[in-house]
Amino acid sequence: MIGPAVLGFCSGTHDSAAALIVDNQLRGFAEEERLNGEKHTKQFPALAVQWLLDSQQLPAGTIGAVAYNFTADRYLTALRQLPRQLLDPATRPRAIPRARSFAHVAARTRARTRDLGHRFPRAQVRSTLHHYAHGLYAFASSGYDEAAVLVTDSLGEVQATTVGHALRRAGAGCGYRILDAGSDPASLGYAYGAITEHLGWRRSDEEGTVMALAAHGDPARFRDLMQRAITITDTGFALDPQLFALRVISRRFPRVTAELAAATCPPRPPDAPIEQAHRDLAAALQQRTEQVMLHLARRARALTGAQLLCVSGGVAANCVAIGKIVEAGIFDEVHVPPAPGDSGTAIGAALAANLALTGRLADNVVGRAYLGPAWPDLALPPTPRPGLSATRPAGPAAEVLAQELARGQIVGLFQGALEAGPRALGNRSILASPLHTDIVDKLNATVKFREPFRPFAPVTLAATAPDWFTLPQPSPYMSIAAPVTDAARDRIPAVVHANGTARVQTVTSDSNPFLAEVIGRFAALTGVPVLINTSLNVKGKPICGSPEMALDCLIESGLDALLIEGWLVRKC
Repeated sequence: MIGPAVLGFCSGTHDSAAALIVDNQLRGFAEEERLNGEKHTKQFPALAVQWLLDSQQLPAGTIGAVAYNFTADRYLTALRQLPRQLLDPATRPRAIPRARSFAHVAARTRARTRDLGHRFPRAQVRSTLHHYAHGLYAFASSGYDEAAVLVTDSLGEVQATTVGHALRRAGAGCGYRILDAGSDPASLGYAYGAITEHLGWRRSDEEGTVMALAAHGDPARFRDLMQRAITITDTGFALDPQLFALRVISRRFPRVTAELAAATCPPRPPDAPIEQAHRDLAAALQQRTEQVMLHLARRARALTGAQLLCVSGGVAANCVAIGKIVEAGIFDEVHVPPAPGDSGTAIGAALAANLALTGRLADNVVGRAYLGPAWPDLALPPTPRPGLSATRPAGPAAEVLAQELARGQIVGLFQGALEAGPRALGNRSILASPLHTDIVDKLNATVKFREPFRPFAPVTLAATAPDWFTLPQPSPYMSIAAPVTDAARDRIPAVVHANGTARVQTVTSDSNPFLAEVIGRFAALTGVPVLINTSLNVKGKPICGSPEMALDCLIESGLDALLIEGWLVRKC
């Protein structure tokens, strides 16, 4: 059965995105920030939708269904918590503002779904439970026949943690049920975001900075406090409202209480120096996050009996916690999709709508990370911008790039289709050699313009990964922080973080032929089949989704060169 064309949306909240399924095939996905240049944009993904329709030569009127990644009425279930929260002195001051905020978001979500109906008047409008969208995408992209599904984020309607079971059925069907749900205010993403903001970084954006800082702190200093703040229970965990204030969906209500601040440190202004208390608080938070995630993974195994695990939601981007789950051996393998955050729920919503309409789980999802726009026929003038020169290398582009990297150059790479998710996977990347001792300082200070303690991820061939990283499974999407081998510590310390791990990406000639060739040629020159791979952007801006954005990045940063669809662009 061939179903209708389905558009899936994440829109109106952070990380706006759109995905398209046609004839039961995932045809494309794009995050709006990479096309409009506004990081974490909330805008309707108009540019992403236009590209999706144009790429498939589909008029908007032929879309049969549109799917949204939230369900309005489920927000109202938070109102059932009001009597209990009014009775508790710790939650009473916020109980009524909280209830009002959830009712307001429910109304806003209804308005967004109505807006989709107005934009696509011939299409069915379907709302998808947020955690269902997360989980279905995670399972569909895994290729597994059966799996436990763990979704952990800040908030999906009222759910913050869900454990589900997914099973592929004969005839391309799929059964996915959420077996257990932990509702807000028990939210690991909320707690991590609260500390991120308290330490002077943007929540829902810079949690990775806090994760990196944690490796430089001592968790023992605030361990007891964090164990009180985030209590592990038989069925999950709970937050202490005396330390993490009850959520009100409004930025006017701080998340960290005065008691927690008094016991740790005052709020840090973004431009203030980083002190030992900040490092230690980050370390205690990260350690507790890892403990909770391990507990949830064990619970998922017990509830489902499955041997494979899919993890999604914003907390799934915590590669150190994912690494702990992998290392614990609770499951035979752990899969995190390329886009585990909210943008990926655009794919999940489209998958859910297509499954409901056709009874089939859409194809072309497994192993697909490069789903966005491409510019294969890009033509550049000799001077694409003032101060830049563009040439076509005489030799193979992969060899030219490998030679540049071997001599210590930092090169941006723009090739093929745009990646999905927060990690650059070799199509919108900045590459560098890990053999130069000053490369990390140079990358942080003059290219990325970010904190000096932040590490850089390595990329290597899947076949050679065991020589450098103690990784028991593939890591194609940089989802796992793995311990390194003695060879890595000795030869490539630039990619080893302070905690002795590296967030590795494993590549094959099938997954990314050009990047695999570059690594191979670099290994022939240096003896080391490992490169530094970071995203093609500077701090505060999205990954470059278009040639114009990539040229801007070259001009505005300390990049030595940019290889863009076979053109080598340098500064004059």
